[in-house]
Amino acid sequence: MRSSRNTVERSANGISSYIRTNCAGAARIVVEKDESIYSVGSRDSGVYLVESGQVKTVAYSRDGKRCLLSIHPEGDTFGELALFGPPRAESAMAMTRTVLRQVPASRLRQALSDDALLQDFIVKLGERVVEQQQMITNLLTMDSERRLAAILLHLAQKVGNRADCGYVVEIRDRITQEDLSGMVGTTRSRVGYFLKRFRDAGLVESVPDSFLCINESRMTAFLEGCAC
Repeated sequence: MRSSRNTVERSANGISSYIRTNCAGAARIVVEKDESIYSVGSRDSGVYLVESGQVKTVAYSRDGKRCLLSIHPEGDTFGELALFGPPRAESAMAMTRTVLRQVPASRLRQALSDDALLQDFIVKLGERVVEQQQMITNLLTMDSERRLAAILLHLAQKVGNRADCGYVVEIRDRITQEDLSGMVGTTRSRVGYFLKRFRDAGLVESVPDSFLCINESRMTAFLEGCAC
């Protein structure tokens, strides 16, 4: 199965473009797979751009349970809350070998005096809030099987690559069942059981060189109430 382009356009937005090309203070950092970028409570004050690779951000409950907040693919930025000051409220780590650009929050804060850059930043924060609100809504209104379906569809649209056939989206970088269980709010064994049901129903499939292929139309129909 040959992929064409990412399902979500990765055109350079203002913040990403600024970090990539216009910010003299942006340092390039290479982070190995599973290596921490920053942790909850740290005084890290950087804002990051993913040049290549993939990063996940994670939060922890008081009893130590982990919740996967978001996955950031190539071209995405993360860590923007550093603009409002430390400490960090989440942890970030590389899911694959990742190259980052890091800019000090103080430098980016000064750059936001530019109206176009500020508008882009507000839009990005708004999109992040909507994404998190949707996750909370799903937790409250869906059973765990449909939460997993919604998360897989969201990940396919955010980090996937659309195949030539048009209705199948490949998630190439491996996302562990532990990561999925953290987003769904259930156990790894339940995630494995649901994935098997999805495979049997033709909603997902595993192929070489990909973690999962999501049948977008079938997954959408399942979420809209059709039986699996």
